[in-house]
Amino acid sequence: MTTLTRRALNRATLARQLLLERSTMPVLDAVEHLAGLQSQTVKSWYTGMWSRLEAFDPHELSAHLTERRVVRMALMRSTIHLVTAEDARWLRPLVDPPIERTTMGAFGRHLKDLDKEALVKAGRALVEEQPITFTELGKSLEKEFHRDPAALAQAIRMWVPLVQTPPRGTWTGSGLAKHTSMENWLHGGPVTEPTETLVTRYLRAFGPATVKDAQQWSGVTRLKEVFARMSLVTFTDEQGRELFDLPDAPRPHEETPAPPRFLYDFDNLLLSHADRSRIVSDSYDPVPLIKINEQPNALLVDGFTKGMWKVTNHAGIATLAIHTFGRLPKNEADQVRREGSELLSFLHSQQRQQIELTFS
Repeated sequence: MTTLTRRALNRATLARQLLLERSTMPVLDAVEHLAGLQSQTVKSWYTGMWSRLEAFDPHELSAHLTERRVVRMALMRSTIHLVTAEDARWLRPLVDPPIERTTMGAFGRHLKDLDKEALVKAGRALVEEQPITFTELGKSLEKEFHRDPAALAQAIRMWVPLVQTPPRGTWTGSGLAKHTSMENWLHGGPVTEPTETLVTRYLRAFGPATVKDAQQWSGVTRLKEVFARMSLVTFTDEQGRELFDLPDAPRPHEETPAPPRFLYDFDNLLLSHADRSRIVSDSYDPVPLIKINEQPNALLVDGFTKGMWKVTNHAGIATLAIHTFGRLPKNEADQVRREGSELLSFLHSQQRQQIELTFS
């Protein structure tokens, strides 16, 4: 069985994620190809699309959100993802079990012996009357069910597929996180797809991968038998683990150049494998930032996490601060500065801009 090196896995995954070279595919096709973007932050995922697409126009993606061609809702790992409307309808039923598992783990003690049917009926009526915040939803349900309002709101999130409605999440708009049902927003309910579809879409966006990798991304368990039913090609990694892939998926040569790329704080590239070493370098340590509740933005150099970055805006000057783990060779540092300058122009085109590059 062919062994794929760490660099070969890196290049294959970057190619699937449109990070080896920017794609010219339409933005809706890109959202579908990527199996969605994790998007619990309001707008940082626009940077994710900018890093992946040529001539990306954030206003176009924002219009797709307003016009209901894409939605933001709880999906994989019970986290908010941006997906196409079509994908939302079949993805949500497949990831319902992990959403229920995580929600009951956090709030189950408040929901014991509750009349689920009555709660769902009441909650659905409230969110479909008009989009509503979780605080408002919980307080309204508390009057009838006399339970913890946060738990009641999360129960509706668990048992009713909810979408966050614009203007929240739009490129130039803002607003509270308000929710309505997927059925109400998309004028159509869930549809059934086999679990094989979930695995296929995962491998297209993140493969080659192990069964555990797919389970890490989706939150869905017991996928081993699903993989076994499918016509997949197999490899091993350098640790001897079995990797699965689609027969016709791209697997570039491991020495294929990988230009610098700026990832956003919850970029799925860093969250969708049980073993992240195909992307994460030994020197990458986001723990100090996470401890102060600041999710890091990773910088890829030669395909691996070689630094972190942050944009601040003060006194009319937008500053991109880049910190790398070790000094970069001049050619790589120049590439990082050029890519960083383009990122600043994307995020703050109307302001003065500067770049600060430091290393440890």
